[in-house]
Amino acid sequence: MIVAHDLVKRFGPVEAVSGLSLEVGAGRICGFLGPNGAGKTTTLRMLVGSLRPDEGRIEIDGLDALAAPREARRRIGYLPDGAPCHPEMRVDELLAFRWRICGREGSRRAEIDRVVEACGLAGVRRRVVGALSRGFRQRVGLAAALLGRPSVLLLDEPTEGLDPIQVREFRVLLKSFAEERTVLLSSHLLAEVEAVCDEAVLVLDGRSVAAGSIESLRSAGAGHGVWRCVTDLPPARLAAVLAGLPGARLVPAGGSGAETPGAEGVWIAHEIEFVEGRARPESLTAAILAAGGGVRAIEPPRRTLEDAFVHFAGGPAR
Repeated sequence: MIVAHDLVKRFGPVEAVSGLSLEVGAGRICGFLGPNGAGKTTTLRMLVGSLRPDEGRIEIDGLDALAAPREARRRIGYLPDGAPCHPEMRVDELLAFRWRICGREGSRRAEIDRVVEACGLAGVRRRVVGALSRGFRQRVGLAAALLGRPSVLLLDEPTEGLDPIQVREFRVLLKSFAEERTVLLSSHLLAEVEAVCDEAVLVLDGRSVAAGSIESLRSAGAGHGVWRCVTDLPPARLAAVLAGLPGARLVPAGGSGAETPGAEGVWIAHEIEFVEGRARPESLTAAILAAGGGVRAIEPPRRTLEDAFVHFAGGPAR
């Protein structure tokens, strides 16, 4: 539904987007994740057609968006950062205005009633937009983006500035809309993307550095980090085993050393750190067995999108 290949956008000597590519399939919620200044908003503006890329190709719902921009835009609902609106208009008036300027077809009243109901705006539809709370203004912006039943939704920092209750309500709305359309959600909040997205594209310095399902991104670099190993070897004997495994070391007691009596003896939980690209966890199991010990469990670190982003950005692991 959304395809971008090798997008480049320059503003004078500054290259804001540098060869960025992404693909989002039908019915998916994809997080477009990166720090402020990574090129996310510039990319969304190219996808929606308000900026033309200097290089690259864009397809929206199978259409070449650069060759047929008007047709492509009809398939897109766009919520810019901050949900800009006309604060002096009433909610109904703003939605009717958006309907006219976007050239939507069909029954205007029926469509406005539909998005008002879907976005929970029935109680404020006659209120002036500028008098609404930030959360309701975001809902109005989302309702405007949904006019005409677009097959693609592009959302730029949609929960920025909302309180926790408003964020939760917005997430529920978003998941209900995604059942019928493809969503690309730009954010610098990793927890936000983890909460609502099926997959994510990680962006750094105008480039996509990784893409995939949330689970596959969490698993990035899974051979390194601090693992939990439950064995019957005491710390001194385990340290001797690790001496023969370059790239693995016993983490000093703090999370280690919890003893669990069992029928076979005493099992001890140790924390062991693996350096990426060197020793692997499976080599530890083999080494412990070779030393005459037993292994009850070996568990990987619990990883988040933050860990994945740091991994792909080349930062230090936790």
